[in-house]
Amino acid sequence: MSENPLQLLFEKLSNSIHTHLSNLINPSNNPKSPLLSVSSSTDPASYSRATPVPRDRNFLLNKAQNAAPVTKEELGRCTWTFLHTLAAQYPDNPTRQQKRDVKELMAILSRMYPCQECADHFKEVLRANPVQAGSHADFSQWLCYVHNVVNRSLGKPVFVCERVDARWGKLDCENRACDLQGDLPALDGKPFL
Repeated sequence: MSENPLQLLFEKLSNSIHTHLSNLINPSNNPKSPLLSVSSSTDPASYSRATPVPRDRNFLLNKAQNAAPVTKEELGRCTWTFLHTLAAQYPDNPTRQQKRDVKELMAILSRMYPCQECADHFKEVLRANPVQAGSHADFSQWLCYVHNVVNRSLGKPVFVCERVDARWGKLDCENRACDLQGDLPALDGKPFL
């Protein structure tokens, strides 16, 4: 009886994550290694070729003991970078599903953001400024506007929204691989889930 291809895929992804996290913690192992790579191969034989996980647990334990929790400011910067990058990839003519998804993402952030004070403030910002998701320009300009609302409340400088595409432009990916598709990928012609 053959192994479940999804289990093999999960194992490969798990090994890849372990490897890349190890490389992230100790970049001297392989400075050119990507943080995460996912193969589009559907060949189950390729699943077992994952890069082995480094076994230097003492290094990882020492690194973990010296690490500090992420600060509210670091979390905020990373979140805004993610959101602006998402907006840069948002299509000019989004599907109804993409519009719903981006609105739901903002609602989820306002409910589940790890900083409760920030989440509550974002809820207020969303009530006063509903998500504009009709196009790439609508969403990226709306996001820049609400980012500036948050910046003003924190006493930080505001960003000139006319320059948002120059600051957070589309990712440079081969064959439009970074475009938002709005649907789940298929595996052998069947839905992924």
